[in-house]
Amino acid sequence: MSKADVLFVNMCQKILKEGFSTEGANVRARWEDGSPAYTIKTFGVVNRYDLQEEFPALTLRRTAIKSAMDEILWIWQRKSNNIHDLKPHIWDEWADPDGSIGKAYGYQMARKYKFGQGEMDQVDNVLWQLKNQPQSRRIMTNIYNFEDLSEMNLEPCAYSMTFNVTGDRLNAILNQRSQDILAANNWNVVQYAVLLMMFAQVSGLKPGELVHVISDAHIYNRHVPVIEELISRPQYPAPKVWLNPEIKDFYDFTTDDIFVEDYQYGEQIENIPIAV
Repeated sequence: MSKADVLFVNMCQKILKEGFSTEGANVRARWEDGSPAYTIKTFGVVNRYDLQEEFPALTLRRTAIKSAMDEILWIWQRKSNNIHDLKPHIWDEWADPDGSIGKAYGYQMARKYKFGQGEMDQVDNVLWQLKNQPQSRRIMTNIYNFEDLSEMNLEPCAYSMTFNVTGDRLNAILNQRSQDILAANNWNVVQYAVLLMMFAQVSGLKPGELVHVISDAHIYNRHVPVIEELISRPQYPAPKVWLNPEIKDFYDFTTDDIFVEDYQYGEQIENIPIAV
């Protein structure tokens, strides 16, 4: 069975059994019909995924790995904040009539800052440090820019990555302020696992451990029966995922350079209600 399945099931069981219900509280999120979107939540979830052991994709249901990576490349590689540059429609609810999500995500990645004697953006700085100063303890990104929050259509959920080289392995911590467990958990895990693999490959390193820290891990009230059914499903071995070994520059990767093999999974869940 996939270790990602085991982590996911244990996390969901803990949230459902021990979590705090926000029912009756003044919550921001709303369902499409305008009613409050209450949650059962747990604070401070930490999940660890060793990419040397297996790729952390759920088998309880399919995670669309290439679609998930199109979003990551949209943010980290294309550094775009316009949904017209993105294939999946996951950001449509937060875009303005021109397709912009404001000064969020890719916009922050594209901003240049002074590093040393020159200027570069956060992604280029990470790539430079991994090749030139791999023992640095300052290899990180942060897109939660308080100066621009009022001009973001959605404040970043996954907002910070910290990279650390141990021997010949590249490890990373993903910090997330909030997560809709049903809709986004494994989507994010898969995204940042592949991103870690990409950064490792172009830096001459091996992918190591991805540590996922979630401040507010929640299950929405209308998702509870779906989650209960999902975590009762059979589990299968993790799929094999690898990258095109010919790619040596992060900016050359496309979703066609991601290969997935032996992916067994349960029935997909359709029409998940999303709170906005």
